[in-house]
Amino acid sequence: MTEIRVIKKRKDFIKVAQSGQKVILSSLILQAAFNFKCPDNTYEVGYTATKKLGKAHIRNRTKRRLRVLAREFLPYNHLPQVQYVLIGRYNTADCPFEQLRLDMQYALKKIHKLLHKEISTHEENSPQNSDSSN
Repeated sequence: MTEIRVIKKRKDFIKVAQSGQKVILSSLILQAAFNFKCPDNTYEVGYTATKKLGKAHIRNRTKRRLRVLAREFLPYNHLPQVQYVLIGRYNTADCPFEQLRLDMQYALKKIHKLLHKEISTHEENSPQNSDSSN
């Protein structure tokens, strides 16, 4: 069974932002990066809502909505050994939930395409492939 971990440390959020891929939509931002130190059947999720969004009750509502989206989509549409970070935007708390679902679905498809490209370019440049041509 797939294990879900929650990202809590700032250094992990920064690592995903620097080394991963990003999809920006009007209602949310999704970042993802590979973490090969995790077991094969694990993925990690983090949630962020900055003070730019408003007071605490707005930030809390934003993160609550992001957690519901993650619980709804990620168990069935995740890649193993990937860290996902969901970032709330200015209208995440007020956006109709059906629109959030559509945006999350689109963001996951797009981020997975970007991650698959990253994997394929990494495999093409690995030294194992050049040694096998001898």
